Amino acid sequence: MIVDQILQQRTVKKKKYSEDKSSEKPIRSVAKAISWRVIGTLDTLLISYLLTGKVVLAASIASIDFVTKMFLYFFHERLWNKINWGK
Repeated sequence: MIVDQILQQRTVKKKKYSEDKSSEKPIRSVAKAISWRVIGTLDTLLISYLLTGKVVLAASIASIDFVTKMFLYFFHERLWNKINWGK
């Protein structure tokens, strides 16, 4: 099954993003990254506070976590959007 999909991908002409309406627009990836990071940051904030007992330290950790992981998630989504496997 996987081999069939790999062979099929080789015969299919690659389309540009503007021609391929099945892939996500980058703005959707940004919205998903932000919404997921809000949830993840709240989790990090709570865990950091429970471990340290300090709100300022927990907020610092959560802030850094929010920014770095949002960028990582965005690029992760864009990379997966280029992979045809499983679509």
